[in-house]
Amino acid sequence: MTRTTPHDRAAPPTGADSGRGVTATTFAVLRQHRGALAGVTVRVVGLSGLIGLLMTAAIFALGWPLFTHMRNQRIWYHYNEDPYLHDSSDLGLVAACTLPLFLLLFGMGSAALQSVCSRAVAVGIGAPEAGDSLRATVRARMRPMLAVYTLRGLVVCALPLLFLAVAHSLTGYQTDTEDQMLAPGSWPYTLVKASPMAAIAGAVLLRLALALAPAAAADGLGPVAALRRSWSLTWTRAGGARVLALALPLAALTAGVLRLVVQLALPLRPLVRTLLEQATGNFFAAYYAGILAPVIVGLLVTAALTLPLTYTAFAALHHHLRSRSSLP
Repeated sequence: MTRTTPHDRAAPPTGADSGRGVTATTFAVLRQHRGALAGVTVRVVGLSGLIGLLMTAAIFALGWPLFTHMRNQRIWYHYNEDPYLHDSSDLGLVAACTLPLFLLLFGMGSAALQSVCSRAVAVGIGAPEAGDSLRATVRARMRPMLAVYTLRGLVVCALPLLFLAVAHSLTGYQTDTEDQMLAPGSWPYTLVKASPMAAIAGAVLLRLALALAPAAAADGLGPVAALRRSWSLTWTRAGGARVLALALPLAALTAGVLRLVVQLALPLRPLVRTLLEQATGNFFAAYYAGILAPVIVGLLVTAALTLPLTYTAFAALHHHLRSRSSLP
């Protein structure tokens, strides 16, 4: 049995927002609760950005021997008048090992914002809630929502990774022998080779089917129950089309804002590179820091501009679909 608290139960639609569509409800909630949502967004994005910068600095410090090795190799090749193409595979391995930390940071920030946005939708177009109530909502739903993000990520990512591993084992370069099971050019070889792309398409559909799970978790359900509710609401006559109609423009908006902000922040790249190279004397550390600077700014600005809209819209869609279904 799933436990709920008074902060978790969604309030019934009020007279002001009953009968509204998802888009109208979303913008009405954003307008009515703009002060609380803006304050939470600034605090969450600002704190996440600060922690992310500290984590990035720590990773650069841990990887400094790699940058030093690149610098020494560059000096050696330059001394011998040979071209030097540095190998960044070790840095890629370090980035892959630290990726879970950044995913955890993103999940915690997303859970906090989603909780507040979902609570604003549940309250409706009434008097804004006090800050203490919003903080209590975030504390109450943080763990279930992090569990939802983790389970959804594992479920969605498992499918393409499994197909990729199987396809590589059957068609990879290490199987290029006379006794290999699938001959290059045959139709079984072609199908297996293309199976990861089909798995990625399936993973995208699966991700859309579970898009309402965080809103369901913020509504008071446990992690597994939230995934089940999202699946049940999406695979209905109108649910899937409405989720797709909402996800596509929001994804396009997010990608467009990210691209625009990164392009506007590109002047930071030579500035950061020059300052860090002068401070440390290491060209490669400054080079990669310069590459990351516009990306970090783009991610933070995009999160602040698009995540409240996205989370409020999906919370409104979840509230709308649930109120028209027989689900509890």
